[in-house]
Amino acid sequence: MKKNNIDEARRWFRQGKRDLDSAQINSNQQIYEVACFLCQQSAEKLLKAFLYYQGEREIWGHSTLKMAHLCQKYNEEFLSIENACRNLDKLYFPTRYPNGLPELTPEDFYTKEDADLAREQVGKILSLVERHLKFDID
Repeated sequence: MKKNNIDEARRWFRQGKRDLDSAQINSNQQIYEVACFLCQQSAEKLLKAFLYYQGEREIWGHSTLKMAHLCQKYNEEFLSIENACRNLDKLYFPTRYPNGLPELTPEDFYTKEDADLAREQVGKILSLVERHLKFDID
């Protein structure tokens, strides 16, 4: 594997973990819609880290489910996160835009329970990705 792929994997992994930390901060501040969106972003970046680590060069799109399917070609364990990815993908658009929800804003719609569940789902992805990256994770 080329060094630049490992460096790129490390960059995406670090930002994915940072997004998860930011989700927790937002949840603590009762900004649940942002916490939910950041969980989706965290999952996306963690999966991209795994794919870069495997040697992928250009990874486009935002669907964590699509990325999990691509990850499965390298490791069948990624089958175990399909449901988490499906749920997280539902948070990509409506957490940010008032027209993503009928007659509500994201602030009015998302709850602590939504944010807690999203963080739990990302935690599964983080654990899986972490187990398969062979570099120092700081």
